[in-house]
Amino acid sequence: MSTTSTQPQTLDNTIELEIGGMTCASCAMRIEKKLNKLEGVIATVNYATEKAKVTAPASLDPLALIAEVEKTGYTAALPTPKTAHQTSEDAEPPDTELTSLRNRLIASIVLSVPVIMMAMIPALQFNYWQWASLTLAAPVIVWAAWPFHKAAWTNLRHGAATMDTLVSVGTTAALLWSLFALFLGTAGQPGMTHGFSFTINPSDGAGNIYLEVAAGVTMFILAGRYFEKRSKRQAGAALRALLGMGAKEVAVLRDGVETRIPVEQLTVGDEFVIRPGEKIATDGVVVAGTSAVDASMLTGESIPVEVGEGDAVTGATVNAGGRLVVRATRVGSDTQLAQMARLVEDAQSGKAEVQRLADKVSGIVVPIVIAIAVGVLGAWIGAGYPLSAAFTAAVAVLIIACPCALGLATPTALLVGTGRGAQLGILIKGPEILESTRKVDTIVLDKTGTVTTGKMTLLDVFTADGTTREDVLRLAGALEDASEHPIAQAIAKGATQQIGLLPMPESFTNVEGKGVQGAVEGHAVLVGRESLLADWSVHLPRTLALAKATAESQGKTAVTVAWDGEARAVLVVADAVKATSAEAIAQLKALGLTPVLLTGDNRAVAEQVAAEVGITEVIAEVMPQDKVDVITRLQFEGKVVAMVGDGVNDAAALAQADLGLAMGTGTDVAIEAADITLVRGDLRSAADAIRLSRKTLGTIKTNLFWAFAYNVAAIPLAAFGLLNPMLAGAAMAFSSVFVVSNSLRLRSFKSKANTTASTSAPHSPVQQLQGV
Repeated sequence: MSTTSTQPQTLDNTIELEIGGMTCASCAMRIEKKLNKLEGVIATVNYATEKAKVTAPASLDPLALIAEVEKTGYTAALPTPKTAHQTSEDAEPPDTELTSLRNRLIASIVLSVPVIMMAMIPALQFNYWQWASLTLAAPVIVWAAWPFHKAAWTNLRHGAATMDTLVSVGTTAALLWSLFALFLGTAGQPGMTHGFSFTINPSDGAGNIYLEVAAGVTMFILAGRYFEKRSKRQAGAALRALLGMGAKEVAVLRDGVETRIPVEQLTVGDEFVIRPGEKIATDGVVVAGTSAVDASMLTGESIPVEVGEGDAVTGATVNAGGRLVVRATRVGSDTQLAQMARLVEDAQSGKAEVQRLADKVSGIVVPIVIAIAVGVLGAWIGAGYPLSAAFTAAVAVLIIACPCALGLATPTALLVGTGRGAQLGILIKGPEILESTRKVDTIVLDKTGTVTTGKMTLLDVFTADGTTREDVLRLAGALEDASEHPIAQAIAKGATQQIGLLPMPESFTNVEGKGVQGAVEGHAVLVGRESLLADWSVHLPRTLALAKATAESQGKTAVTVAWDGEARAVLVVADAVKATSAEAIAQLKALGLTPVLLTGDNRAVAEQVAAEVGITEVIAEVMPQDKVDVITRLQFEGKVVAMVGDGVNDAAALAQADLGLAMGTGTDVAIEAADITLVRGDLRSAADAIRLSRKTLGTIKTNLFWAFAYNVAAIPLAAFGLLNPMLAGAAMAFSSVFVVSNSLRLRSFKSKANTTASTSAPHSPVQQLQGV
């Protein structure tokens, strides 16, 4: 009799929550701190993905976690389970928050620009222009800035303050004082102009309005918030793309009859048919047929694997050869594809989110500034000054501290930097990525498709005495051109490129697992494995046997050629190293990075490629889950790791790395899991991306310093009445001009690649982004 059922359950559960209402990294910290106060709970809140990963006792009701989050002022919900028939192609629900931000941003731009122009250009200040400014600015300050006001109120109810608080208080104060000046002061009189006064004498401020300050702050902060939200929305795309890799339908055998059914209805033990060019529906074992299976998307192996009866195959790989009948061994969430999806999800949720510098500082500055403003108001009233003068000084403090330049600091540098990057084929997903580039000291490179082309290429031709290279390419190329095998197509393509049009074979036969045979120009031609030649009692001479052995020792594929009963040549096919890879490795080393080659290919191939490009550290023959382990081990050793890859097999490792860079020529899964996308497929772009990211980060930090320096230095002047709110607005405008000008310097960033961006990145998405 078992006694386990009478013992209390102590196992922990891992619970995922979808968090709503976060506006900055400090929000995530507050929620995380609140959850971790619960007994037995370990929580990590990811601001980028808007999710919380919680390890809690099995006895704890998830609803208790949701309630705890709601006590903090945010929303939480358990993820909606994916239905059996739901796929990545299903339409995503519209993001109402993103749509709302976009609408508010558009409205604020349309309304705020005229207000700012009228306030700063005296020639535009017609009679009653101030009332026109109020009409245009009021919707911006009240409606467009509503998310800031709402967040500030929520934070206030829970005893917290963020950047939203300062934006809300500053814009509201500017609006209220403008209303006071217009209705109760002298600012509403006909012919009022907005002059700049440099007098240090305190004034009552009843003739000044600050609508352009409030509207401008709202517009710029909304722009930054919108681009940030749009970037964060991409976080879940990697999983959707990964699940979309699988087949949607499968031809299952039922009583010997093929019936097409949705892949979700496939069960363990079902036998299904896979024709040439089709994706294998799920993990299984071949029960009939032989073929070559292209598994490079999952394993990194550049050479298609020959499979036959009894061999295991993996779902989402492609049948490149003959007809196969496969018996399903794993379906649904048990497949390797589903396991890789979980790896990506775990790596993303476990990645530490970089704190936004502005939020770090504003978390301290905001309550201090508010306290100073209140103190100034009380001090002036206590000293016997008029209420209007006291309020003027307090408003000046709030306005000089209001983060107009702070709101510009990150978005302008990011937009200019990413716009320049787009021209160079480098897509940076967001400002939270940039800090990692400064600290990276190790860069892990996938081999297939990253350092190499990822495609089988005819590299060399070794001929026997008395045989010309042209004859070999013409006869072998013609026969291989009739085959669909990837190696055959590589030979045919190479032959076409070197000698031109190929003749048509007079007969063609595919010998399963060995090669092809047929007649070309009256010659009986054999192309394939050495065993195919042996079947016809044809043997390689010593020179060709040596060439074949040498090629295979380097991990390359050697294809033998014979005609008219004699061995004529050995063709060497392999995944060729990109012409720019060696230069790229040198550039990465110059940046202080240690390159590591990480691949699923065999060690001989990996070491040959590494030697060719100048890499000394090689980690080969690793499965996808092992790639994540390698990245984790390097991080455990204290290294800050960047990862460059292009395949599904790299997706989880790209997410786990401190900085993920995906080749744009690779899969959508890798691109979505990475932080930076290299559209050109040129490894030199990785060095350019790191240099550009570091320069952009440096610009952001400089912008943030000056944004605070201008305002903080002027707070004492405002507090003592030596800086009226109009001058405070002018100081903010000057700091904003400096921040924008500093950001625009990023437009001069130059790529160190020899090719120009215009010729290397012809892709239309990049050309569209050049206007950013």
